Amino acid sequence: MNAAEPARFDLFIGGQEIPGHDGERALLTDPADGGAIASVAIAGRDDALHALEVAERAFRESPWAQDDGALRARVLRRLADRLETEAEVFARLETSNMGKTLREARGDIAYVVRTLEYASGLADKIEGETIPVPGPRFDYTVREPLGVTVHIAPWNYPLLLAIRSVAPALAAGNSVVLKPASLTPLTALAFARLAHTAGVPPGILNVVVGPGREVGDALITDERCRAVSFTGSVEVGRRIGEIAGRRAIPQTLELGGKSPVLVLADADLDRAARGIGFGIFGNAGQMCWAASRLIVHESVRAPLLQKVRALAEALRLGPGTEEGVDMGPLVSAEQAERVLGYINTARKDGGKLVTGGARPDDPKLARGNFVRPTVVEEIPTTSRAVREEIFGPVLSVFSFREVDEAVRIANDTRFGLFAALWTRDLGSAHALARRLDAGMVAINDPPNTYPQTPFGGVKDSGVGTEQGRRSIEFFTRTKNVLVNLGSPRKKPAS
Repeated sequence: MNAAEPARFDLFIGGQEIPGHDGERALLTDPADGGAIASVAIAGRDDALHALEVAERAFRESPWAQDDGALRARVLRRLADRLETEAEVFARLETSNMGKTLREARGDIAYVVRTLEYASGLADKIEGETIPVPGPRFDYTVREPLGVTVHIAPWNYPLLLAIRSVAPALAAGNSVVLKPASLTPLTALAFARLAHTAGVPPGILNVVVGPGREVGDALITDERCRAVSFTGSVEVGRRIGEIAGRRAIPQTLELGGKSPVLVLADADLDRAARGIGFGIFGNAGQMCWAASRLIVHESVRAPLLQKVRALAEALRLGPGTEEGVDMGPLVSAEQAERVLGYINTARKDGGKLVTGGARPDDPKLARGNFVRPTVVEEIPTTSRAVREEIFGPVLSVFSFREVDEAVRIANDTRFGLFAALWTRDLGSAHALARRLDAGMVAINDPPNTYPQTPFGGVKDSGVGTEQGRRSIEFFTRTKNVLVNLGSPRKKPAS
């Protein structure tokens, strides 16, 4: 892309691309080299309220909500097909905006396609039930869409984590206002264009880009917002939860984690090392469920650590658009400095660097937001680098003798999103899975999920789950209907 002529992206409201009310724009840069890639319209409060107004009108007037689901199923399937056709374009756009490798971006877009396919299959299967009640009465329930739903997406998986909630909301018959992260809005805006061409009615899917304090607050405090889905930090999630709680509207909050990986003495160390590497160095560690705490049995600590170190040092860093690159840059210069700050904290607190811990030496990468894959051992569990979410390629290593000790270390965190277990003893694995404070547990697998499986955590990792059949239930409400059939008519005397 020509840096002198960055692509132009505007807000998407009511089926149209429009500039922000105040005319404000932001220039987005490539995380790999700092070059300009796009000029994006920035919304303000007036734009947020306009999007809500348009979305509510579309919900009331378009056939989207009134249809039995067949229309929505066809349109979402058509959208999935079109996105699959445009997958490479979207993957390259995601990589240039966020920094992840093309391999990872391609996987993300494929996941979005599958999510749309899955949601399309649910759209015409939203059913009520009949309930036996006393007397000559008939009782039944129907599930109805909520209205306008607001979705606030993060920057680490820009399109994937947006559509994870948008797809079921649309399938259920709602209209949507999506606020992508200001750092990475490009694929969301491009997706809205594509959705319009696929037949999503004007006003049913709207995208506004802007600061959370202004635009996000305007969206969720307005009475036209009937539900909110948020993925992001604990601090912002609590604010959103408080607002949603005061308004008594449904909310799902996915707020991150500090996920443990338990490696037992009998584990396949080669498989475990590969899974550990994927779980912390994938997406440059910028994952809510990054497997950032390795808890390994002392008898296999040395050989496993050697394998993980070798894997980390073999990873090729570079621009995500280059083929053969294993790990791209972090999303921004600020995020890179934040990660390096946590590494310095770990060292000051007594942690010992096994590998990494700094920017790469390659002068070709000097202008990018790169941080080497990092492994730290002998770090106190009280360190901020252990207690707080780093959101970067940093692995902390601990060891244990007894399983009870491993469980205690694993659960000693305010988070509870994901945990992994590596062992050949599946009986022990099932028993351990029950003892871990996590919304998701993987046995002999790295962090892994599918559109049909629930995704969510406990403790400070959030409220509610996304994905799976129950995602449709979240975006609908149950209405009970009771019919008194009256006394049976007496037969006339013959």
